Amino acid sequence: MPLLTNSLDRRSLLRQESGYTLFEIMLVLGIIAVLVGSAIYMLAGNIDVAKEQRVTSDIQAISMQLRTYEMLNYRKPSTEQGLKALVQMPSSDPKPQHWKKLMESVPLDPWGNEYIYHNPGKFKADGYDLYSLGPKGVEGDGNIGK
Repeated sequence: MPLLTNSLDRRSLLRQESGYTLFEIMLVLGIIAVLVGSAIYMLAGNIDVAKEQRVTSDIQAISMQLRTYEMLNYRKPSTEQGLKALVQMPSSDPKPQHWKKLMESVPLDPWGNEYIYHNPGKFKADGYDLYSLGPKGVEGDGNIGK
């Protein structure tokens, strides 16, 4: 490398040697895109497991509030009153004796559907049914929590 005598020559040499080429940047972005895509593909099954776990957690929380409602009012809400009886006072019979707001809102399942509540239960004759329709959103084998 020749000896540079003035500062203008030094600056022009630095400009030529510094920075990345467009090809190098595109190559790095391509590698990152492949890695992110493969990570998303590998985690896809975990999302379904997480949604099912959330349904289980929601059902436990709602069941706890249904027990509290029963302790206050000596009965659980009817099928017609539904889970909304935990949020707002039912206007239909049997009217609760000591109603209190037990939830801010009734959660939707991870697929955006309402939880299904039957009292008396269709599947549990001595209790109530509380379940999610699952990812398909229809009654059948994909239901979670029966």
